[in-house]
Amino acid sequence: MLQVRTADTPQHVWEVDYRPDGAVTLNGQPFEWDLTPLGHNRYHLLYQGRSYTAELVEADYAAKSLVLKLNGQRMELQAKDRFDLLLDKLGMSAAVSTKVNELKAPMPGLIVDIRVAVGQTVQKGDPLLVLEAMKMENILKAPGEGTVAAIKVALRDNVTKGQVLIQFS
Repeated sequence: MLQVRTADTPQHVWEVDYRPDGAVTLNGQPFEWDLTPLGHNRYHLLYQGRSYTAELVEADYAAKSLVLKLNGQRMELQAKDRFDLLLDKLGMSAAVSTKVNELKAPMPGLIVDIRVAVGQTVQKGDPLLVLEAMKMENILKAPGEGTVAAIKVALRDNVTKGQVLIQFS
C-alpha cells in the first residue's frame, strides 16, 4: 500500500494498493483505467470516460517523489510506503532524514575539480567535487541539503577512501 499526496495540497491523501493479480485500488475502490505509452515518459490515460495526457517529468525513486504533467498541469507527488508509515507512527520519521555532516571519498583518487565554495548552500544531488579514479572522472554529489562549512581538500590533492572531503554546517 502507498499513501500519495501532492505538494500543493498535502492534506489531500490517496491510498493506492497494488494487488498481486495486477488490480489497483484507490481509497479502497477499484481503479479501472487504460494506460498507453506514447513515447519516452509520455502516456495517454483513459479514466471514467475522460482522456488525459501524462508526462513523467522527474522521478526520485529513493525519495519516493514524482513530478508529472497531467494535461499540461504540473503535479508534484510524494509517496510513503508501509515502512515510511510505520516510522511515522513510531515517531521515527525524523530519524530517517538526519542531516549529513560530511562528504567522504568513496574511493582513492585525485581531486580534479571543486565546484562549491565555503558558505555555499547546496541541495541534495548538487555536484560538489570531481574525483578522478582509475582514469575515470566521478562527480561527487551532495547527499543532502546543507551549507558548506569547510572544504578539506585542494585541487590536485590525492585522497584516500573514507577521507573527509567537505564538511557541512
